[in-house]
Amino acid sequence: MEAPESPRKRQKVEFDLNNIEIHEIGIRSVDEVKQEVRKALDRHDQGDDEDYDILKETLSGKQSLYEDDEDEDADPTLPAKRRQELKVYLISLASFSPRLGRSCDGLVKSILQCQWLGRDEQFAKIYVQFLAALVSAQGARLTQVLSSIVDKFTDSRPSDWAVPTYPSVNRETAQERLHIALRYLIQLFPAAKPVLEHLTATKYPFHDESKRMHLVYVDNLLRLRSYCPDLKTEIMDLIVSRLVKIDVEMQMDLDDMDDRLTTMVAMALRSSRENRNQDEEDEDESDTESIDSDESEDDEYTRVKTAKENIEKMDSVLDTLFELYTPSFADPDSDEALEAFEDLLSEFSNIILPTIKSRHTQFLIFHFGQKSERLMDAFCGTCINIAFESQRPMVLQQAASAYLASFVARGAHVPGHIVVKIFEVLGFHLDQMRALYEISCRGPDVRRYAPFYSLVQALMYVFCFRWPDLIKSVPEEVDTDDLSSYLGQEIEWEPEIKDIMRRNIHSKLNPLKVCSPVIVDEFAKLAHRFGFMYVYPTIESNKRLRLSQFSVGAYSSGGALRDLSFDMNDESWQQLGSFFPFDPYQLPVSKRWVEQDYLPWRSIPGLDRDEQDEDIDEEERDDENEEVDEDTATEEEPSEDK
Repeated sequence: MEAPESPRKRQKVEFDLNNIEIHEIGIRSVDEVKQEVRKALDRHDQGDDEDYDILKETLSGKQSLYEDDEDEDADPTLPAKRRQELKVYLISLASFSPRLGRSCDGLVKSILQCQWLGRDEQFAKIYVQFLAALVSAQGARLTQVLSSIVDKFTDSRPSDWAVPTYPSVNRETAQERLHIALRYLIQLFPAAKPVLEHLTATKYPFHDESKRMHLVYVDNLLRLRSYCPDLKTEIMDLIVSRLVKIDVEMQMDLDDMDDRLTTMVAMALRSSRENRNQDEEDEDESDTESIDSDESEDDEYTRVKTAKENIEKMDSVLDTLFELYTPSFADPDSDEALEAFEDLLSEFSNIILPTIKSRHTQFLIFHFGQKSERLMDAFCGTCINIAFESQRPMVLQQAASAYLASFVARGAHVPGHIVVKIFEVLGFHLDQMRALYEISCRGPDVRRYAPFYSLVQALMYVFCFRWPDLIKSVPEEVDTDDLSSYLGQEIEWEPEIKDIMRRNIHSKLNPLKVCSPVIVDEFAKLAHRFGFMYVYPTIESNKRLRLSQFSVGAYSSGGALRDLSFDMNDESWQQLGSFFPFDPYQLPVSKRWVEQDYLPWRSIPGLDRDEQDEDIDEEERDDENEEVDEDTATEEEPSEDK
C-alpha cells in the first residue's frame, strides 16, 4: 500500500485484489495526500476537528465536493481528475488503518456510506482493498464492514447505487462487485462466516416488504451460498423459514376471506401476470404509488393487496428454489442428488413439518422426492421415523403421518408397490395403537386417541386416491384405464390391506365417528361399490351418537355440560380436520414445476347410482325397529364386510 519512489508518473494503476501495485494516480501524489491525512488525524487526536471533518466529507464520496462550475469551465477534465483523487485518499488512508479505532468512528462510518458500487471498476477494487486493510488492523470493525455490505443485498435498481457523472452500472455488475468484496473478505478473515450468518438473518426483509426486495435479497443469499459452503445449510434454513412464515400468513389471510374477496385476489393476480413484461422501473414506481395510496384506501382493499403480494412473493421465491435445485437432480440416482435431497429433508424435518399451516413450501420435497425410488424411500423413511420411532411431540407425529399418506396418495410418480408397502407399514402401527387404546376405551374420543384417528384417516385418504394399486387381481374384462370397468367385478384385494381396515374401523374406538366426514363419506362410497368393505351401518348408527359423552373427564369435570351449552348438535370441534399437505398446488408461476407430480381427483362414471341409496334406506328401516342405547352404541358387534 506504500507509494513508489517516483510519484510523478501520471494516470496508471494496475490493481489486483491479491497484489495491489500502484505507480501513481490522480492530480496529487499519494505522499501529498498521506501528509494531509496524517495532519487531519493528528489534529483530531488533539481535539481540533476542522481538517478531520473535511476528510470525512471527502471520503464520503459526496459529489457536491467535486463540482465547481468555474473550475470546470477553466479545466473540463477537472471532474475526472477529482474522481481519481478520491482513490488516492482511500489508498493513503489505508496506511493509517491502525489509527482508525473508536476515536475515528465518524470517519469510518462516512467511508462505509460511500457509494462505491456505482463508480468505475478501479475504484471498486481500491475500496475493497481498503476494507480489507481496515479489518486487518481493526478486527473489531469486521461486523461493521460486513454489515455495510449486507445492507446492499436489497438494492435492485440502478438508482440505488448510481453516482452522478459516472456511467450507469447495471444490476449484474453491481451484484458481482458486491460479492467479489464479500468473497475476498471471507477468504482473508474466517471469522466473517459466523458474523455473516447473524447479519443475513437480522437484515432479511420483513414479510411485508415488497416482492422485489425479497427476490433480490434471496438472490444475493444464493450467490453467497455458492462460494461459502460453510454457510450453505444456514442460508437455506433462513430462506425456507422465512418462506414458511409468508406461506402461513398467506393461507390464514385467504382462509379468513369470503368468496368475493378471494375472487378479487385472483383477479389482481391475473392482472399482475398480464403486465409482468412491464419495464422494471415502471413496476417499482407503481409499487411505490400503490403503497402511498394505501392510507386512503379501505381495509378491504388493503387485505386483497396484502394477500396478492404475499402470493407473488411465495410464487417467485419458490420458483427460484425449484430452479436452484433442479440441476442437482439431473441424475436422480447419483450421490449428488441424494446429498441435495438430504438437505431438503433437513429443511422439511426442522422447519416445514412443525409448521402445521404450511401450504406450498413442502412441494419442494414433494417434487424432488419423486425423482427416484431411492429418494422416495428416504422421504418415507424420514416420515416413518418421526411418526413412530422418535420421541417427537404428538402433533409432529400426526403431521408426519399426514405427510406420508398425502405423499403416497397424491404422488403421480409413486409406484404401486410402494403404495402397498406404506399402507402395510401404517397398518402395522395402527394395529399396535388399537391394541393399546382399546384397553381403556369406552367410546370415540379425539383428544385421547388422536394418533389412532389420524392414522385411520390417512389410510382412508390413501385408499380414495390409490385404490387401484391396492388390488391384487381383477377379471380379464376389466380395463385398467377405465375406472368404471371395475364396478360390479369380483376384485381380489391385497389380503393384509382389507384385514387392516376391517379390524380398526370396526373397533371400539369407532374412527368413522371422529374422522373428517368428507373423507369418511368418500371412503364409504368407494369401499362399498368396489366390494372392499361395507361401513354404512356404522355410519348410520353414529348419527345417533354424541361424542361429548366420551370426552376425557367430561362428566367428572362438568366439561360436557360446558361444551353442550354452546350447540348440542355441533360436534365438528371434536372431529379431525382434513389436513393433507399435498393438495393441488395453486401458485400461478411456480406450479409449472409440479403440475405433473400429483394425481388429481378422478371421478368414476356410474359410481353414484341409486343402488347405494337403496341399501342405506333398507338399513335405516331395519334400525327403526331397534332401540340403541347411546352409552353402548360403540360396543355393538361390528357388521361383516360385504
